[in-house]
Amino acid sequence: MTQNRRGAAKAAAKSSAHHKVSPLAPKRFARLPPLAGVELAAGEAGVRYKHRTDVMLAIFAPGTKVAGVFTKSKAASAPVEWCKACLPRGSARALVVNSGNANAFTGRAGLKGTGDVAVAAVSAVGCDADEVYLASTGVIGEPLPAEKITKVLGSLKAAAHPNRWREAAEAIMTTDTYPKLSRATAKLGGKAVQINGICKGSGMIAPDMATMLAFVVTDAKLPAKVLQELLSDGVKPSFNSITVDSDTSTSDTLLLFATGQAGNKPVRSASDPSLRDFKKKLNEVLLDMALQVVRDGEGAGKLITVNVQGAEDDAAAKKVALSIANSPLVKTAIAGNDANWGRVVMAVGKSGEAADRDRLRIWFGKQLVADKGERALGYNEDKATKEVSKLEVEITVDLRLGKGKATVWTCDLTHGYIDINGSYRS
Repeated sequence: MTQNRRGAAKAAAKSSAHHKVSPLAPKRFARLPPLAGVELAAGEAGVRYKHRTDVMLAIFAPGTKVAGVFTKSKAASAPVEWCKACLPRGSARALVVNSGNANAFTGRAGLKGTGDVAVAAVSAVGCDADEVYLASTGVIGEPLPAEKITKVLGSLKAAAHPNRWREAAEAIMTTDTYPKLSRATAKLGGKAVQINGICKGSGMIAPDMATMLAFVVTDAKLPAKVLQELLSDGVKPSFNSITVDSDTSTSDTLLLFATGQAGNKPVRSASDPSLRDFKKKLNEVLLDMALQVVRDGEGAGKLITVNVQGAEDDAAAKKVALSIANSPLVKTAIAGNDANWGRVVMAVGKSGEAADRDRLRIWFGKQLVADKGERALGYNEDKATKEVSKLEVEITVDLRLGKGKATVWTCDLTHGYIDINGSYRS
């Protein structure tokens, strides 16, 4: 077994030892094949964890373009600020990600740490500083031991290989109980192009742009401006439609890289008809990764889909859906197999959006539980309870006021969430 594979195995074992793998985890992980124009490596730097990988390096071919979306938190991390400053150039040669330390709220030392890591990446890869992208995840407020990361970048460069996607996904995990990977193949400009994605996220998930950390790479040849439009649109029905605990991270970063190695015909506009299949497949990858994050919500036992229809407009529908999805009372009721639809009524009412008690309808799965301002005629408690006792629960609300609709995904709230977060730094 190679050093990288030993590290990946240790990482998986370490995660499993501390946090039981989510019951919602996929039965099998996606196998991401090599993608032309990118090599990856993962290693042990000892940033915070012992005996597991905690740094990953991706090296991109010259000419690789990049787009990104970042947290809107007013207390954004130093790596987020670094990436935002680099993005206008639109090109990328390296990505360095560490787990165990978020390098957030670390003042001037945090900025110096990002600079030190970037300089080491420049030396290892041979590129300009604004072609290096950085991301960190872990504890907020702890100084980043940048020297531990810089020490391993040379060896990671030497070990980089096109077939290291699984190892890279494991190296960026924190409280995640499984690595998150997704892939798709699309048709673009007469060529088959590949899309590979990895992400991490389990808690502090109420994205206001993307998830905690997500990285997508395609071999398509696309300009940075087109990539940015596709990505900004793609996060709306995916990463910006999930929530675990209503808390937006200081580190949220989603980067999309295009290595340009597929040889497709040039595309100059995001509205080009030739992009139709690529956009569809990219959005599928984004949604798949976003749902993997929710399925791995800290302490989660159930995936909850909240559908809202009949709102005044789509924005109102989404606000109502998030009000339901973020309600601790709704989430704990589902955790306890309690068909307490009154809590959904409460969440609709507090959303601040237009609602009419006597028009409102609520379903748990296929069971109509509330209608016309009261418990639905023919309501069956046993059937409703059966619906909320499933691993995947669906709540549908019809406001019957307009044509607005939205879907949001969340998970239940169990004592496991308290256990994980009550001892996060210990």
